[in-house]
Amino acid sequence: MLRRHIAFVPFAPAVLLASACSQQEAKPPPPASPAAQVIGAAQDCLPLAQFSNTRIRDDWTIDFIGGAGNRVWRVTLPNRCSGLKSADSFTYATSLSQLCRNDIIYPLNRVGNGFQRGGGCGLAPFTPVKLEQ
Repeated sequence: MLRRHIAFVPFAPAVLLASACSQQEAKPPPPASPAAQVIGAAQDCLPLAQFSNTRIRDDWTIDFIGGAGNRVWRVTLPNRCSGLKSADSFTYATSLSQLCRNDIIYPLNRVGNGFQRGGGCGLAPFTPVKLEQ
């Protein structure tokens, strides 16, 4: 014999429950520090040979620094990359000689004598900037 159990949920708590499960509106990232002045058009890809260092500004912002620090491309991620700033390092894999928007980076967290890769985060366009002092 098949038995079905049906639970009755009053309307008001059901509405509260449904609203608690809905996605919250995405919050914009806070302003990155240091501030930067845009000096050119954003580009979808950045050749690996054009940058030699990176600076993680927060969980949304990475500066890719070229040469002697005289070229900087800022990437403001489309979504917060949880743990990026605290890890202060990331890894990526590419079969190309460039990084592109929508490529995935992974925060690297130090665990004991090694590293543990965090969750993946998609990149955004690379915007040439001049950092303000």
